[in-house]
Amino acid sequence: MWTVLVVDDNPAVRGLICQLFARESDFQVCAEAENGSEALLKAQQFEPDLVVTDLSMPQMNGLEEIRALNKLRLTTPVILYSAHMDSFVEKEAFAAGASAVVPKINVVAVLIPTARTLLERLAA
Repeated sequence: MWTVLVVDDNPAVRGLICQLFARESDFQVCAEAENGSEALLKAQQFEPDLVVTDLSMPQMNGLEEIRALNKLRLTTPVILYSAHMDSFVEKEAFAAGASAVVPKINVVAVLIPTARTLLERLAA
């Protein structure tokens, strides 16, 4: 079973993402965070197999969070999702160290398969 840290400042969206993972037998949400700063603490505390994070958040956005996770030498893969996805954001996300990028409009259909493919590839 893979553990997931879900990061989003919107409680409703965070809840939806958690529900998506909770429906899957091979995933378990180990922690939730409201922003990147809180995510850093939770990532160190819970050592999740995967971090799923929003881009636009107060205090520390998703790109800053990914860079900070890398500075802490946490090699946890990160999926970044955003309502503001375009080629520039995607390029910045991968440059920051994101493992995958998912447009928020497609998150329900694409997030779980993306997470599963990413984690299976890393486990191989």
